[in-house]
Amino acid sequence: MFRRRGKGGSGDDESAELTGEDSAELAEPEGESGEPADAGASAAKIDVQGGPFDGDAAPEDEIPRIDLGALRVPMVDGLELRLDVDQQTGEPAQLVLADGESMLQLAAFAAPRSAGIWDEVRTEIADSLKGAGGRAEELDGELGTELVAYIPTDQPGALAPARFIGVDRPRWFLRGLISGPAAIDRDAAARLEFVFRGTIVVRGKDAMPSRDPLPLKLPPEAVQAAEEAQAAQAAEGGPTLEQLDPGPTITETR
Repeated sequence: MFRRRGKGGSGDDESAELTGEDSAELAEPEGESGEPADAGASAAKIDVQGGPFDGDAAPEDEIPRIDLGALRVPMVDGLELRLDVDQQTGEPAQLVLADGESMLQLAAFAAPRSAGIWDEVRTEIADSLKGAGGRAEELDGELGTELVAYIPTDQPGALAPARFIGVDRPRWFLRGLISGPAAIDRDAAARLEFVFRGTIVVRGKDAMPSRDPLPLKLPPEAVQAAEEAQAAQAAEGGPTLEQLDPGPTITETR
C-alpha cells in the first residue's frame, strides 16, 4: 500500500478506544410518527451527501464529532472507535471504527491542490493485491469509483472481502477500507459509510508532500483519562503508564 506507516510493530502499540453511546440524538432520531427510528436511519435524517467535508467549509449540523486532529469523526451510537498509538513516538498511527464484525479504517493524506490522487492509488492497491495473490476490480458506487477487493489472509488460499473507498478534495485525500460483513453487504455498511461521509478533514496550512498522512492526535478525553490513571497509580506507589509492558489500553465509554 502507498501510505507511510508509523514505526514499531503492532505488539508495541497502545490502543485508545471510545464508543459513541452518548450520541442518542444521532443514533435514535425520531421518525415521522414521533417514535425513535433505528440507528441506521440516521443517515437519512442528516444530510451528509456532500461529505466528507473540508475543515474550512464544515457544515453546521447536529452531528456530534470527536476531534482527532486532522479528522473530526462522527460519533454514532454502537460504533467503537480505536486509535492505535505508536509507542515510540506516542502519536496515533491508525484509526479504525468497528460496527460489530465490520470495520472501517480511515486515513487522510496530503494531496495536490489541482489534481486528485485516488485514480493512481486505486491502481497501486489493485496491483499490490494481485501481486500478493488477491484480486480487485473497480466499481461505480455512491461515493464514486471504488475498489472491490479480496485480500489474502493468514490462511493459505483464503481471501477476505474488502472495499476501498476514496474521495479527492483540493489539498487532501480521504481513504476508507471497509472489511467484514459490510464489505459485501451494503445495508451492513450504511453506518460506516455515514461516518465516512460525515467526517471533516482539517488539512491545515502547512505545506506537505503529496501522500503524506495528515497527523492525528488523541482526543482530550483519552489524554485526561490517561493522566488521571497515571496520577492514581503514582499515588498508590504502583507502576506508571510508561513502565507498563505492553503499552496500556485507554478505554473511555461516552
